[in-house]
Order: sequence, then structure tokens, then C-alpha cells
Amino acid sequence: MKYSYRTKGTCSQQIDLDINDDVITNVKFYGGCNGNLKAISILVDGLTVDQITHKCADIQCGFKNTSCADQLAKAVLAAREAANQTAD
Repeated sequence: MKYSYRTKGTCSQQIDLDINDDVITNVKFYGGCNGNLKAISILVDGLTVDQITHKCADIQCGFKNTSCADQLAKAVLAAREAANQTAD
């Protein structure tokens, strides 16, 4: 299932991803630090929602209360919730 998430509090504005059986692939960030976000996308490709949230949740960027990685953790949790709702 394709999923889009509008980020809050970061330079990136949106994250698109695919979720299939709790596995995340094809992560794409819009805006933000291009090279770093391309690297994050590659590093998390094929990981589960729990693996990504364990690694990325609560990371801060400077003095912000969030980061693009933290927003990715929120995005994959929201994607899992949406996928579970469509499966019911």
C-alpha cells in the first residue's frame, strides 16, 4: 500500500512510502537535506515498522523537538495504522 505523510516541524514537507505486511520500502522525502534523506531512505528499505521506530523515534534536529528521522518513525506508524484499517 502506498502512503503519504505530511511532516511537522522539519525542513522536509512530506514522506511517501510503501508498506506491505509491516515492511517499509520506497521511502521518499520531499524537501530537507537531500543527501542525508536519500541515505535514510536506503538504510531503512526493507525494515519493519518496529525496526524503524526503534532506530528513528525521538531523534532531535538541533533545538527542534523532532527531526526527519523522527517524522519517518511517525509516518511508518501512521502507515501501519492505515494499512490495518483497510485490512479490516
